[in-house]
Amino acid sequence: MQEWITHFMEQFGYIGIFLMILLENIFPPIPSEIVLTFGGFMTTRTQMSIPGVILYATAGSLSGACVLYLVGRVLNVERLEMVISRWGHLLRLKTGDVRRADAWFDRYGYRAVFFCRMVPLVRSLISIPAGMSGMRFSRFLIYSAAGTLIWNVLLVSAGALLGRSWEKVLAFMDVYAIVAYVVIGAAVLFFIVRFIIRRRR
Repeated sequence: MQEWITHFMEQFGYIGIFLMILLENIFPPIPSEIVLTFGGFMTTRTQMSIPGVILYATAGSLSGACVLYLVGRVLNVERLEMVISRWGHLLRLKTGDVRRADAWFDRYGYRAVFFCRMVPLVRSLISIPAGMSGMRFSRFLIYSAAGTLIWNVLLVSAGALLGRSWEKVLAFMDVYAIVAYVVIGAAVLFFIVRFIIRRRR
């Protein structure tokens, strides 16, 4: 996949970066780390500039985020409640649990969107619960743009700084992703355990 991505970007330049990042947001298995760091490297041997790569990458990322946000709006909490009311007993879930989760996202969702935009894989998927919760679109866009811009600036700059050694960033990002997943997994586990304890009480 890496060779295909880099070849596509070499062939189409800024538009290739925009399309790759757009696809990465809709289909998370496409790694943004490769697109951004190689895009940074391309600024060292083409007419492309670091601000230009960041601009097109951010535009592609936000476009993809908007698509998944709209998917979340279509699914919405009410439809999820209908599913839970019918099948939730299999997982010992109730419609009230959905409402509580939605209330939590209403309270902390903006921070979740901002920070999750800097975590591989999760950075794409966070747009769906944002849409489901009915998060105000303008604020969703602002927090998404802020988190995305930080992510893009760091990786594009790293690719430009390392030049032909841009792939070294990927090894570091693998470690970063593992740590991030462990932290998120621990947080999810904590909330699940707390939820079970409260339910039993």
